[in-house]
Amino acid sequence: MKRIPAGLRKKAQTVKLLLLDVDGVLTDGAIVIDGRGKEIKRFDVRDGQGIKLLMRAGIRVGLITGRASTAVSSRARELGIRIVHQGVRDKRQIYEKIKARTGLTDCEIAYAGDDLADLPILCRAGLAIATNDSWDGLKAMVDYVTRDCGGRGAVREVAELILRAQGKWATVTEEYYRY
Repeated sequence: MKRIPAGLRKKAQTVKLLLLDVDGVLTDGAIVIDGRGKEIKRFDVRDGQGIKLLMRAGIRVGLITGRASTAVSSRARELGIRIVHQGVRDKRQIYEKIKARTGLTDCEIAYAGDDLADLPILCRAGLAIATNDSWDGLKAMVDYVTRDCGGRGAVREVAELILRAQGKWATVTEEYYRY
């Protein structure tokens, strides 16, 4: 990862919770429905690894998504994500409830989104992130645009950014370098 600009580093240093949209951030945004009408989602293993590294460093992760899917519930359970809100019409309202429940301030929350529905949270979160393949209008309004696309390593990239800014990257990855 390149050197992190000072302003971005400062915002990432205070993050205690990373909230993610699902479709277009944790997935590539495609909605696949099989012949029986069951929705199928593709998740990138690197994103899962990034989430686990964040959690290992004591940074919580949560999901806020407009769609409801058993695939999302399964993936969240598999990764140990406890903050999961699906079928959300008003993301700002859920964001405010999460803040109240966790006692965190805007500056302690990062949010990654990809489209208009994410704008109300991106305008409040201390660190606003858009994936590389996000709507162009959104990219112009955030603190950081990932190099990777949604569902293709963008969340892992964000995790590394936050962990490096907080000086935790070496600690949470050291076990992988013992060989």
